[in-house]
Amino acid sequence: MRKTFITAILLVLAAFTARAQTQEPEMADALRANGKIYVVVTVLATIFAGIIIFLVRLDRKMTKIEKNN
Repeated sequence: MRKTFITAILLVLAAFTARAQTQEPEMADALRANGKIYVVVTVLATIFAGIIIFLVRLDRKMTKIEKNN
């Protein structure tokens, strides 16, 4: 489980690095100017955290079931 978590973090960091090297679209400038970019980032971070929590709980439940059988 720890290897999977570390791999996921590395993939996210690699995606951020790749994205940082491109030019920003005009939409991002407009969202940043209006202050709405923080809302978008917060929503995406919440969704991502929810998915990670769900997967960790699912992995623990599956491990527990596998040990019982």
